[in-house]
Amino acid sequence: MYPLLFRAVLTRFDPEFAHHAGMAVIRVLGTRPFSWATSAFTKPDPSLAVEALGLTFPTPFGIAAGFDKNAVGVRGLAALGFGHVEVGTITAIPQDGNPRPRLFRLVADRGVINRMGFNNKGADAAARRLARLRRGAPNTIIGVNIGKSRVVEVENATADYVESARKLAPLADYLAINVSSPNTPGLRGLQAVETLAPLLRAVKEASAGTPLLVKIAPDLPDEEITAIAQLAVAEGLDGIIANNTTISREGLLTDSTEVEAMGAGGLSGAPLKERSLQVLRVVRAAVPEEFCVIAVGGVETPADVQERLQAGADLVQGYTAFLYRGPFWGREINRGLRRR
Repeated sequence: MYPLLFRAVLTRFDPEFAHHAGMAVIRVLGTRPFSWATSAFTKPDPSLAVEALGLTFPTPFGIAAGFDKNAVGVRGLAALGFGHVEVGTITAIPQDGNPRPRLFRLVADRGVINRMGFNNKGADAAARRLARLRRGAPNTIIGVNIGKSRVVEVENATADYVESARKLAPLADYLAINVSSPNTPGLRGLQAVETLAPLLRAVKEASAGTPLLVKIAPDLPDEEITAIAQLAVAEGLDGIIANNTTISREGLLTDSTEVEAMGAGGLSGAPLKERSLQVLRVVRAAVPEEFCVIAVGGVETPADVQERLQAGADLVQGYTAFLYRGPFWGREINRGLRRR
């Protein structure tokens, strides 16, 4: 039913407008009595609970950063069956992001290209919302993804990340450092080990015991991914998120002229599936068993989630397939995992 509705109706709307409309519905679902009714239909089976980062997740499947940039839909997403919600990316300084249009569907590929540019209302606003969430939804597991403010020069990035960490870590179940988005100039350069080491060290100190992870790009060579994974272990981080969107456009079904017209940005969704699985295996081979690895990229079905769990992921996240599979995607994944 939903795929027909999507193709017949939702594809007629601008993708960013459609996302905001969908988020408005999700916010409603997070309020009582709607949240009670929704949760009764979508609640994960207790057998799916997993331990990671010192926490008990009701299911290994959660929503990735980018979907709820400002922590406004957490209750609704939890009601829809997601085991955790990673909000953001949040920057220390509020910013509008890149000019529109900046979000594009690749329907034939079940993918999305975005160059949003960390549009968010800033760390102070996020801290206020998270504080309210902690009072109203204390059991929802919330990760907070932080990034570099666009107006801050790369050489001053560490202080910028530290500012966000100090404000948001006390309100987060875990903190994720985003150094891998392709949509902020110079950001991916921070993944170089010699640059990344002092950044991780400073943010870890500022996070004051909150579990800390780093999110990496899929476009790095395997040897660099291994080096970053080993660095994260050496610096005392708690995990890695593998991985962010890709700048690659290889193997797409969508007409190349159409793709070129969309311009720059990170590609997510089904085209990222194989590379994300490869990155997961490289990371898992480079870190101890107790080190948390969160897999994200190209996840659509319960089989995809199971494959990543079997490849060594502790948790799995999705985002783009929500657009193509509909509001009960989380329920679909959880039901499928239980059967498996």
